[in-house]
Amino acid sequence: MSVKHGLGRGLSALIKDSPAVAASTAAPAGAGLLMVETIKIRPSPFQPRRVFVKESLDELAASIREHGVLEPVLVRKVEDGYELIAGERRWRAAQEAGLKQVPVIVREAADLEALEIGLIENLQRADLNVIEEAEGYQTLADAFKLTQDEIAKKVSKARASVANALRLLSLPKEVKKFLSEGLISSGHAKVLLGIPTEPEQCLMAERIIKDGLSVRELEKIVEHSRRVPRKKREGKEDIPASHLVYLTDKLHQHFGTSVQVHPCRTTANGRKVKGYIQLDIYTNDDLDRILDLLGLTERG
Repeated sequence: MSVKHGLGRGLSALIKDSPAVAASTAAPAGAGLLMVETIKIRPSPFQPRRVFVKESLDELAASIREHGVLEPVLVRKVEDGYELIAGERRWRAAQEAGLKQVPVIVREAADLEALEIGLIENLQRADLNVIEEAEGYQTLADAFKLTQDEIAKKVSKARASVANALRLLSLPKEVKKFLSEGLISSGHAKVLLGIPTEPEQCLMAERIIKDGLSVRELEKIVEHSRRVPRKKREGKEDIPASHLVYLTDKLHQHFGTSVQVHPCRTTANGRKVKGYIQLDIYTNDDLDRILDLLGLTERG
C-alpha cells in the first residue's frame, strides 16, 4: 500500500524562482571537491526526513561499496566539523559501507537557507513519505512565511496538492503514524478527514488496516455513518462527551465493528428524548458474530 510521493523534478527546476537558494546548491566558481571524514560530519537539525528505510539504505550501501559515492553531499562548516545540508541518506549509507571519507561540497549557508535547500532536495528526490512532505511544506510556511501559492510554485506542484498535504497534519498522531508507515494510503487519509472526531478517525484507521478496506469501501462506510435521522433538539445529552468516547471505544473493541452511541437527551423543558446504539454490519457473518457475542442464536 506504500506509495512514493516525490516530485520527480530536478532540483534546479524546483528552485528556479529562488536565486539565493539555487546559488546555494552549487559549489562556488573554481571550487573543487573535498574528502572529509564521515565522523566529522553531523546530520542537520533541519532534516525533514524522519524515516530511513533499512532495505533501501542497505541497497545504497552495497552500491557505494562497489562504485563509491558518485554524488557529493552538500555541507556547511560548523565549529566542530561539518553539518549536512543535503545528502544525509548517502552519508548514512557510506558509513554503513565502511567508508572513512566521503566527497563533499562546502557551502556557506545561514540556518534558513540550509533549511530550504534540505527540504527541496528531499522533496525532489522522492525521499519523503506523505507526512514528512506535509511537514516540509508547513516548515516552509512557518520559517519563510510563504503562502500555499508560493510553496506550490517553489516545488512545482498545484496549490491544491500542497493544501491537501497540509490538511493531513490535522489528523491524530496515531493515524499520521499509520500513514507514514504506509499502512494506510493518502486516499484513505483524505476520507478520514471527513470523520468529525479524532477517536472515530483512529478507530476507522485501525479498521482499514484490520479489514484491508479500499478507499471506495471506506467512503461508503463514512457516507453511511453520516445519515443522521433527525436534528437534535435543544437540551443536553445525559452522558458526558468524554465518557461517551470511552463507551464507544469499548463497544467497538468488543463487537469488532463501527459503533455509534446516541445517548438519551433532556430537553430544555425537561422532556426525555430516547437514545440508541447503532452497530454496523456488512455481511451475515457479521450479524452471526454479533449475535453470538450477545449470547443469542439466530434460528430459522
